[in-house]
Amino acid sequence: MIEPASLPTIALVPGDPTGIGPELTARIIASEDMGQVARFVVVGDSRIMDLGCSQAGLSPNLEIVSDGQAAQDVLRRSDRIPLVDLRNLDPSTFALGEANPEVGAVVGATLEAAIGLAKGGFVDAITFAPLNKQAMFQGGWKFPDEHKLFAHLMEFNGLFSEMNVLDGRWMTRVTSHVSLREAIDQITPDRIRDALILADRTMRNAGIDNPRIAVAALNPHGGEGGLFGREEIDVIKPTVEEMALKGINCHGPFPSDTVYLKAFDGQFDSVLAMYHDQGQIATKLKGFNRGVTVTAGLPIVFTTPAHGTAYDIVGKGIADPGATASAVRLAAQLSRRSRTQSGSRPVQEALTATR
Repeated sequence: MIEPASLPTIALVPGDPTGIGPELTARIIASEDMGQVARFVVVGDSRIMDLGCSQAGLSPNLEIVSDGQAAQDVLRRSDRIPLVDLRNLDPSTFALGEANPEVGAVVGATLEAAIGLAKGGFVDAITFAPLNKQAMFQGGWKFPDEHKLFAHLMEFNGLFSEMNVLDGRWMTRVTSHVSLREAIDQITPDRIRDALILADRTMRNAGIDNPRIAVAALNPHGGEGGLFGREEIDVIKPTVEEMALKGINCHGPFPSDTVYLKAFDGQFDSVLAMYHDQGQIATKLKGFNRGVTVTAGLPIVFTTPAHGTAYDIVGKGIADPGATASAVRLAAQLSRRSRTQSGSRPVQEALTATR
């Protein structure tokens, strides 16, 4: 039996409550297995968690608290799970299964509160249930995704990006939440360099020595020697070769319809895609309910399941917590390594050092 005090403390945010987030959160905190992975502080509205517990048919051992210090006190003296009750969202005011800008506004504020707990040293990492990006944007958080929101809230100016982790393979991309037309224009040597540097650094921080990175081509069949486009010849291949000479174990470009087969066969630890769906389709087909999204590069560890809000099953009590459990495990792993590598340096110091 692992001593609870030795476990990392993870803030759990129920995500967008119009979806399956509250149910997933209830299933995680009620799981004995998850209790061996981390200690939890739930951040949100107690009424939202009542909704999630009802959907899951579970009664986790929660204790309502007002702030991070009170949450730590609960963890220190009992086996109950503290819930920092923000009292910011009444579930009777919105419909399930429908995107809602007012809910999106509150979800952003709840994530901001969780970041405050991490900055204050009350939690070691943040795992959040699926969000609705459109609802958050329309609710006033004018960012294309949560990763850029996190960087803004932390005033972080360094390299960061979304990465997906599945079965020990770390998938990243040169461009992310932009239109495909914009993505093609954004595939430049500088962006490819930055993506390779960040992927290499993140995997090394996760304990992978000399990570092997496969780089995907942009065009069908890798461009067929220029027949279907010259991006591989003029942009991607020269940059990959340049970064390999600088010590990053990267190879390619490989045709994107086969490169993921090579990675999941064990030939590579990571694939760098050129655009969002080039990587997401492959990994979601491989393991929809196991994949995890991590915000790579930020001083605070953020993880979330790689799937969405699942409006088609919300309220039915059948949400699969597999990917959320994987997100918790990864957050625990990364936060432990981060503390070891930094000598338990507070998040505040890490943030200051990267501004």
